[in-house]
Amino acid sequence: MANDPAGDRPIAGIAGRADPVPRGAIRRLLATASCALLVAIAVLAHATDARAEPAILVAIAAEIAEHGEEAHLSVTLDGPIEARAFAIDRPDRIVVDLPRVSFRVPADTRPSGGLVASTRLGLFSAERSRIVLELAAPARIAGLDVSRRPDGAWVMTLALAPTSPEAFREAVAADAAALREASAHGLRGALPAPGDTRPTIVIDPGHGGIDPGATTADGIEEKEIVFAFSMRLRERLEESGRFRVVMTREEDVFVALSERVAIARTAGADLLVSIHADSISSAPQVSGLTVWTNAERASDAASAALAERENRADVAGGVAREEVAGEVADILRELTARETRGYSHVFARTLVDGMQRVVRLNRNPHRQAAFTVLRAHDVPSVLVELGYLSSRQDIELLVSDAWRDEATAAMAEAIERFFAPRLDRAQVLQTGDVRAAVSP
Repeated sequence: MANDPAGDRPIAGIAGRADPVPRGAIRRLLATASCALLVAIAVLAHATDARAEPAILVAIAAEIAEHGEEAHLSVTLDGPIEARAFAIDRPDRIVVDLPRVSFRVPADTRPSGGLVASTRLGLFSAERSRIVLELAAPARIAGLDVSRRPDGAWVMTLALAPTSPEAFREAVAADAAALREASAHGLRGALPAPGDTRPTIVIDPGHGGIDPGATTADGIEEKEIVFAFSMRLRERLEESGRFRVVMTREEDVFVALSERVAIARTAGADLLVSIHADSISSAPQVSGLTVWTNAERASDAASAALAERENRADVAGGVAREEVAGEVADILRELTARETRGYSHVFARTLVDGMQRVVRLNRNPHRQAAFTVLRAHDVPSVLVELGYLSSRQDIELLVSDAWRDEATAAMAEAIERFFAPRLDRAQVLQTGDVRAAVSP
């Protein structure tokens, strides 16, 4: 049954049932009893699991083919699926939202010519997957269908046809409500428990899910490196018991930049540390750890270019780009923002000082640029480039468990040092030990 691309009607399919075992086939049944028993157990287990939690479908193939002026995306799956598609601009894209799918196909396909410039597919959230088709020319959704092949596999087919720029903009406007619903998957930044006065640290592993970030020729992905580092840093901070730690993502899922900021603010963050490991293919000689703080005017052209690339992460995930106001109207908000920037700079210097003994620093280790993820006016924030995947030297360190242990230990110590006055005051209030406030 076809789906209305702009609507909510599901695409549904009904799997066929096996024929009953014919009478008189006892010999054949005995000969294959062990196989039949294994199959029955597997089916029973699948049915039991399905009652508790829906099975995750597997996509085993994906391809784009040209049919005259149209482009057809075909995704082969091991079961029926519900799907919906919508248009989005800046840049022009067609997005297909699906339930969670395990894609056993290349994560990045770049067809040549036609309506589609590139295709990305992967997890968008813990519950949903997404396919994002970046368009080479304006296109309309000509059809979205799911059907079953004779071999039992299911195929989702999305047909795109050429259209005018004006008609594409109209489709974007018409799909805006669907886009808002698709993008809303809840904030993970919970409020602290009553009486918990520990500093709240929000760790933000960059990229994730459908957005791999920078990728080396060997297939090393930024999202995996920064996630492993972030999880180890969380362990370091939680070991002391002196901090409350919140993650913007705890698995390989996509999180929009605006949601990362919202998670930090909802959690009442005292510090946001966004972890990245970018690539500068035009300058493979650039290496070493760099810490960025937020500023409308970048400290240099390279920082401005990097911020622009990182701010396009939402494009990879099929999220509409937001207009960010350049000035703050409320004077109280502006005063808060100034104080926040001051704290961010102090922490950046503390972090650079603490990291230099265990990691190789960039030639200019503290820089400024307008990163979207650092824009919260009331949360001190830094973005840390652990190194660059365009540097062979850095790659060897970034994939090293030993380096990760040393680097996360140094970063945790820098965070402890930054919050030391507050932690000491809290200890005085808790124990009445005045000496704690003046101890080194």
